[in-house]
Amino acid sequence: MDPVQLLQFLALCALAFFVLAFTWRMRKFNQLARPSDRSRPKGSPQAGVLYAFTLGMAPWAKESTRRHAIAYLRGVGFHLGIFLCLAVLIASPWVPRLPQEIRFLLGVAASLGAVMGFTGFAMRFMEHNLKALSTPDDYFAVLMVSLFLAAAALWLFGLIPVAVFYIISVAMLVYAPFSKIRHCFYYAYSRLFFGKFFGRRAILPHGQKKQRD
Repeated sequence: MDPVQLLQFLALCALAFFVLAFTWRMRKFNQLARPSDRSRPKGSPQAGVLYAFTLGMAPWAKESTRRHAIAYLRGVGFHLGIFLCLAVLIASPWVPRLPQEIRFLLGVAASLGAVMGFTGFAMRFMEHNLKALSTPDDYFAVLMVSLFLAAAALWLFGLIPVAVFYIISVAMLVYAPFSKIRHCFYYAYSRLFFGKFFGRRAILPHGQKKQRD
C-alpha cells in the first residue's frame, strides 16, 4: 500500500467515524423525552414542516435574513460548498477520470465556498457582536471547514497533491463530531420541531385557513 492509498484508507475511516459518531448522537437525541402538545390541532403539522424546509428558509421569510441579505448569501454559498466538497471527497478515487473542464468547474465552486468560509472567519474578528458571541471552537471549526474547501479546490486545480487534501479531510472529519460542526444535524431537527408546532397551530404556512372548532 503506497502513501496515497494509505491516506485514502484513513480518509475512508475518518468518514466512517464521522457517520457513526453522528448516528450515535442522533440516536441519543431521539431517546430524549419531548413535551407533548395537548391543544386541539387547528392546522396541518405536515404542511408546517414542508414550509419550514422550503419557503421558510427563503431570505424574505425572516427579518434577520431580510436585513442581512449579503451574510445570508455568504452562508448559503459556504454550506453548498461544504456539501460539494464532501461529495468530491467521496468520489476522489474517480475524480481524476473526469474531463478537465468539469474538474475546473468543481474547483471554481469549491473556491467560492472557501472564500465564503474565510470571509466568515474574518468577520468573527471584525464584527463587534459576532466577536463577542464567538468561542474558540467557533473560530477553529470555521477555519477547519474553510481549509477543507480550499484544499479541495487546490487539488481540483492540480495545485496540490491529493495526499494534502486527504490529510486535511481526515482532520476535519475527526474533529467535526466534537465541535459546532454538528449543528448541521441539530438544525434539521430544529426546523422539524418548528414546522410541526406552528403548523399544528395553523400559524404556518402563513395564511392557511384554520379548522373550525
